[in-house]
Amino acid sequence: MDCSKIGKLLLQLRQEKNMTQKEIADAIGVSDKTISKWERGLGCPDVSLLAELSALLGVNIENILQGQLALNDRNQGNLKRMLFYVCPSCGNTMTSSTQADIACCGRKLTSLTAKKEDQNHKIHVEEIEHEYFISIQHEMSKSHFLAFAAYVTCDKMLFIPFYPEQNAEFRVPKFSSGRFYVYCNQHGLWMKDIKKPSRLAKSS
Repeated sequence: MDCSKIGKLLLQLRQEKNMTQKEIADAIGVSDKTISKWERGLGCPDVSLLAELSALLGVNIENILQGQLALNDRNQGNLKRMLFYVCPSCGNTMTSSTQADIACCGRKLTSLTAKKEDQNHKIHVEEIEHEYFISIQHEMSKSHFLAFAAYVTCDKMLFIPFYPEQNAEFRVPKFSSGRFYVYCNQHGLWMKDIKKPSRLAKSS
């Protein structure tokens, strides 16, 4: 471990939290002199304290040991690159506009890979005045169901949660061209691209 790099990171994170060395020390059961020693690179935290430091400073243990944060590439504002993450343990859903380090229930999550709609996950789109009416003919039992849908354009995202035993249908305003996503709890993420409203047939 590079104590100097770890110390600089701990200092940065503490200052971001607006905490004093004593507040950090009291929270994890060491002296403020110990915190000062770490931040000056004269020693490293004991392994037994890393979990508490991680939770307190809001950073992964791996990043503490590396002495640096893993920065994502800056996104240029195009939400069409939206990524979806679903926890296999609790079903919690998260999104990110760029690759991110996301974890839930102790698991590191990977982004879902969207597949083009098929006959079993067909996304029907109908124009009704200034809205799209979306319906998906899909089983909605407690064991096999669609968990959510999303409508993503270059600068907007609408997220629609579904629950077992309800109809998988909804309405959204017409925006520019975009993409609809639906997530099946057994078969993953599916998508359908939408052209500009003027080019969309009355139903599909």
